[in-house]
Amino acid sequence: MNISVFYFLAFLLCGMFIECDSWPVSNYNFVVREAPFRRLCKAKKILTVNGEFPGPTLYVHRGDTIYVNIYNQGKDNITIHWHGVKQPRNPWSDGPEYITQCPIQPGKVQVQKVIFSTEEGTLWWHAHSDWSRATVHGAIVVYPKLGTSYPFAQPYQEVPIILGEWWKTDVRKVLKEALLKGGNPRTSDAFTINGQPGDLYNCSKRGTFKLNVEHDRTYLLRVVNAAMNHILFIAISRHNLTAVGADGSYIKPFTKEYMVIGPGQALDCLLHANQELGRYYMAASAYSTGVHVEFDKTTTTAILQYSGSYPKNVAPLLPYLPSFTNTTAAFDVLGQFRSLASQDHPIFPPTNYLRTKLLFVISINAFPCLNNLCQGPNGTKLAASMNNISFAYPNVDLLQAYYYKTSEALLGESIPSNPTVVYNYTADYQDLSSELTRKGTSVKFLEYNSDVEIVFQGTSLVAGMDHPMHLHGYSFYVVGWGFGNFDTEKDPPAYNLVDPPLLNTVVVPKDGWTAVRFRADNPGVWFLHCHIERHQTWGMDTALIVMDGNQDEAKMLPPPPYMPPC
Repeated sequence: MNISVFYFLAFLLCGMFIECDSWPVSNYNFVVREAPFRRLCKAKKILTVNGEFPGPTLYVHRGDTIYVNIYNQGKDNITIHWHGVKQPRNPWSDGPEYITQCPIQPGKVQVQKVIFSTEEGTLWWHAHSDWSRATVHGAIVVYPKLGTSYPFAQPYQEVPIILGEWWKTDVRKVLKEALLKGGNPRTSDAFTINGQPGDLYNCSKRGTFKLNVEHDRTYLLRVVNAAMNHILFIAISRHNLTAVGADGSYIKPFTKEYMVIGPGQALDCLLHANQELGRYYMAASAYSTGVHVEFDKTTTTAILQYSGSYPKNVAPLLPYLPSFTNTTAAFDVLGQFRSLASQDHPIFPPTNYLRTKLLFVISINAFPCLNNLCQGPNGTKLAASMNNISFAYPNVDLLQAYYYKTSEALLGESIPSNPTVVYNYTADYQDLSSELTRKGTSVKFLEYNSDVEIVFQGTSLVAGMDHPMHLHGYSFYVVGWGFGNFDTEKDPPAYNLVDPPLLNTVVVPKDGWTAVRFRADNPGVWFLHCHIERHQTWGMDTALIVMDGNQDEAKMLPPPPYMPPC
């Protein structure tokens, strides 16, 4: 096992400079520096890691363990989540605030032990406190173990492509304003590719990201959707993309002229540079299906440019991107994911007796608002829920409350295994009373090593739309999905139990459902939530508590001595 030490420094770009001469020698020195960022004709100071936006890419091999020192030199609390890293028996370093830890306070430091296990491919890290992840994020590249190789030809070069979202104003102000008014947050002003909006926006041409390629070479694009609130289409003019991996797992290759990727997802794509010498746009734009839901309608671009001699003043061509609301186009991509299910990359989806079956109805909801003055429908305050409970964060973290058995009350109530109110979830018209929900800190206990199925059922309440659902501590097999209401008799016989994709984030279709399965063999407290940030903020969350098994190797590791206090 390779153990590395990283210095990971989260801070607001207005703090003091920290000298690094006294640091111990390490694989990576992430140096703190002040640097304002200018986008869309406006300069502002943003929360970053090491003064970089996006933050640094981490490079590891399958099975490695790394240590990360997180120094908070900002003005606000911060945590870091290692998205898609299973952290076997080690929820202490998972990162979501008030779920597995209290946040790192300004001026404090936390050391995190990050344990990689079966992941291989592209993952990412990001802040998991308020909306800090808007600028605090970066890629993780997990190479195969030394002595092994990719299940495809070695690419000539590998390039992280991080899709993001940018507001001209401070994103913390956007969140505060939305919570105060009870409506949708202010729509972002731009999307970004590797931190740059591209030259279709004012004042952004100079910084446009450029991907330099050699003719007839193959490139592995490690694509991460770090956007806060948008599923995105992405394409490169006159070039096809071949998907070969998703969420740190390999998939059967398939080729499309565009791809679609939900927030929280990572996608590995091969690009064959086989066109005429020239310059071509890489572009990304939103896929959004919510009726009367505002979204960012802009397009971010980068430029793919070939080496060699050709006229450099010719404008690049824009690629085809499906229309914003084209659900057929989106799931023509998402529905093609299949695991390799080969001898070198076997899969083990639960197929026999399932001890736990959960039906989680996920929906946008509303709360009554004083004097009906909020900006939600009919003067209400917007909310979101799972099985009609809108998650309320505790004021101490759930993991420590569970581990130390300080109080059962701190763990909250048990989320129902099935919805308490059954109705036609995807009907065109809903009774207004169905929109109301209630707050609660909801958790679900799972027995160690039990086989679990979760069916996520979307609804048309308030604004039916797609939901990228993410589970910490696990990857799950996506065994089925469809439109309309899940049918317990008709739908399970059509499950794919032969080569289902192994993901950590799955897009549940608008007015549809998705079924996932996994074995609860990783003890700990693990967050389950929608990765559209406003939905998570509104309460589309819960926590799964996987209890210890009987053997020592089936129990949580003891807590480290450096957990931040509340």
